[in-house]
Amino acid sequence: MHREITSWYSPALNKDMPIVTYGTYGFALLLIPTAAADYLEYERFQMMEHMSPLINEGKVKVFSINSINTESWLNNEMEPSHKAIRHNQFNEYVFNEVIPFIKNSTSYDTPIITSGASFGALHAMNLFLKRPDLINGVISMSGVYDLTEYTKGFYDEQVYYNSPIHYIPNLTDHYLLEQKRRGKIIIATGSGDYEDPEANRRFSGVLHSKSIPHELEIWGEDIKHDWPTWRKMLPHFVGSRF
Repeated sequence: MHREITSWYSPALNKDMPIVTYGTYGFALLLIPTAAADYLEYERFQMMEHMSPLINEGKVKVFSINSINTESWLNNEMEPSHKAIRHNQFNEYVFNEVIPFIKNSTSYDTPIITSGASFGALHAMNLFLKRPDLINGVISMSGVYDLTEYTKGFYDEQVYYNSPIHYIPNLTDHYLLEQKRRGKIIIATGSGDYEDPEANRRFSGVLHSKSIPHELEIWGEDIKHDWPTWRKMLPHFVGSRF
């Protein structure tokens, strides 16, 4: 499997941001880490080993980036309003730096799908919903789509605009809704330890209320909030839906 690490100084984040690429051909899968993790998290937890048949056959080219949650929502020493500012800088990094990098590494017409697990699932979903003109779909695993689950009770306009379960119900612009309706949205969760299938059902209901097509898959009580689950889910959906 071809593997390459690239890094550049991000103007949006004012720091060096590495990205690792796996594979050569196929649609682009952009992985968002969980919680406080880094760009090599998926590799450390053997996700790339499970994805390798799909990567080697040229079905998918995988890109994995750093999270900055420790500089935003998970930083307990930071003013809550500053956390939102830092998170918006992360969004701009993805939209204005990572997406062009992926396009230059593939082609202008190559579809880009975001994906993440746990906190990364929320970010992956939010990135797609905010910019479906740049991103073509999302595979979200074991997510909760309410950002206030991570803000310790803080709520302001910027939390609202990064919390899909809050801003999607109020979206009425036909053009923006039609962009989102063209995307491929997969919401998957288990029903086992530390999973929240009801949160996924609620978010599915929100998307349904706006006629945004999506798939909701809720797996059994033996499916826990942990890496063995995500190592099953991601290859399954990439292999069967794309």
